[in-house]
Amino acid sequence: MILPFTKASACGNDFLIVEGDESLPDLASITKKLCDRHNGVGADGVEWLFATHDADVEARLINADGSPAEISGNGTRCVAAYIYAEGRKESVVIRTGAGPKTCTLVARNGMLFEFETAMGTSEILGPRSVWTSNGEVTGSLVSMGNPHFVVTVERFWADWQQRAVQIQADASFKHGVNVELVRIETNGYIEVRFYERGVGETLSSGTGSCAAAVATIAAGKADSPLRVRAEGGVQTVRWEKEVFLTGPAQLVCEGKFFL
Repeated sequence: MILPFTKASACGNDFLIVEGDESLPDLASITKKLCDRHNGVGADGVEWLFATHDADVEARLINADGSPAEISGNGTRCVAAYIYAEGRKESVVIRTGAGPKTCTLVARNGMLFEFETAMGTSEILGPRSVWTSNGEVTGSLVSMGNPHFVVTVERFWADWQQRAVQIQADASFKHGVNVELVRIETNGYIEVRFYERGVGETLSSGTGSCAAAVATIAAGKADSPLRVRAEGGVQTVRWEKEVFLTGPAQLVCEGKFFL
């Protein structure tokens, strides 16, 4: 069986976009094969697209390890770029597992797009302390339709990936958690590292950027809008009643995967 795909990247957070088929037997297994960076195409996850009556498209996100996720802000923006390139709409409504999200085109240069996405409301669930082998870590729980644990640090720990794994393993996170480490640069910038459920370290995260910005602004350590710098690039988070995320998405290539 031949499976066409489009590869897209948003600040180094890469996704495969595949037109879904309800007859496919096991999307989780297929996703793991597609995302394998040695024997597959390689990606942080697959956005499976399906027709829906209440949006331009439904995007079902499955992480690289085969686990489902409610939403990816970067992945949603990649889907918007794909839809726009197909010549459909400049303002795209995408149904995600965290509800419908509207992506509005800000700029385009070839296959590089910039969208502002209305990410909906955030929920700050308060502080929580987690024990790791290096001691107690206290962070802020934030929901962007998916769970986040945001930790503010003066400098990034040398072993931050290992400690993030230990944080994710805490039994109190019943549905897993995405971990963000935040270093405040200035009132207008924060630098963030991301360790995501079902993927591990990523160069960027859309919902993670939103959660990190909301936690920082709510703590009175910065103002909105806030630019979020990651290893993959910079995104802007504007927090009013809703959270708005602006950033790039690039369509990288198209291909066929042999199942």
